[in-house]
Amino acid sequence: MRISTQSFYEQSQLAMNSQQGSLLRSQQKIGAMTRILTPADDPVGAARALGVSESLAVNAQYQATRGEAIHTLSLEENALQAVTGVLQDVKTLIVQAGNGVMTDADRRALATTLESAHAQLLGLANTDDGNGQYLFAGFRSGSPPFVRDAAGAVNYQGDQGQRLMQVDVSRQVAGTDDGRTLFQSVQGAAGYVTSEAGGNAGSAVYGAVSVMDAGDPLYGRDFSISFAGGNYTVETQDAPPVVVASGAFTAGVPIDFGGLQISIAGTPADGDVVEVRNARNAGTDVFATLSELVAALRAPLAGGGDAAQARLLNALSTANVRITNAHDNVLTVRSSVGSRLKELDILNGGGQARALMDKSHLSDLQDLDYASAITDFYQRQSALQATQQTFLRIQQISLLNLL
Repeated sequence: MRISTQSFYEQSQLAMNSQQGSLLRSQQKIGAMTRILTPADDPVGAARALGVSESLAVNAQYQATRGEAIHTLSLEENALQAVTGVLQDVKTLIVQAGNGVMTDADRRALATTLESAHAQLLGLANTDDGNGQYLFAGFRSGSPPFVRDAAGAVNYQGDQGQRLMQVDVSRQVAGTDDGRTLFQSVQGAAGYVTSEAGGNAGSAVYGAVSVMDAGDPLYGRDFSISFAGGNYTVETQDAPPVVVASGAFTAGVPIDFGGLQISIAGTPADGDVVEVRNARNAGTDVFATLSELVAALRAPLAGGGDAAQARLLNALSTANVRITNAHDNVLTVRSSVGSRLKELDILNGGGQARALMDKSHLSDLQDLDYASAITDFYQRQSALQATQQTFLRIQQISLLNLL
């Protein structure tokens, strides 16, 4: 059988091209540090590697979202820690203001300090994240949530939305809390708040409300205690009101009604009214409470007699209960923030473990065995060199070389 020169050259070229392609493929795998350059190298392994890579990408996105949530919640925790400190200082000032030896000037100085606390609290309520997004504005995070009106009252301009963040496959975490829940609400377990109805002329000073029977059918209602002719009458604040208790008033003797008990000292005047209301209905706005407290401290007592002293003591008692309720509410929200931060730490640990397992699996699927790859590279290189040498030798075989 005779082989033409053209066929010889074509076959030799095809053989060398094939060897060069195999060698280049081996070089590319070593350079890319993977055994799968295209799905054709391992269709099943490539499909599995794609699924694992997608899992890693999703996990990385959850990790980034958790990082953002931790950052936002940490900012909120710092702000709430400062709020807690301000409210504790306010409670201390309320106790100090009840000192009977203080003069009107002393109380005005305390009022000035409380005004500073009010401004500090307002600044904390309008905390942002450094990017112009306010933490306590709900969904309306682009503008300050708390704004003073022309009369000086602080109004909430945000909403009660919570920005939920998808931090894991089946878990969403609230990245913020709204300002109304924080600064204008109380917890459901908050106690009753006692206050004057306004315009009382007597020297009655009420004490703390004690819960005697939380199972009483009327427990949880709002009540009014009115005085006339040396007697008291306790009515619900329903429409129409229902008389709960009545009798002769004796200073210091407890009055029982609706599962509650309260002691009132001093001498109430006819027509005086004391309200005992559920905390949720007795004024939950901490800013309004501070403003009322400042006004009470600025009112002079000189020349006002026992009635003016009683009004001050009652105002301080009411403010103390309201600030205590607000303080407890902030502590409850802080506890919630801490729980969310702890959960995010746990989810981060689980995400890191999952990422490590996915990376290990992906390595098993596509990473290169360098020993085998280098051996294959040298084998293909040797085969190419042998093919080239063979071509050179054979092309020298010619009758012309023998003439």
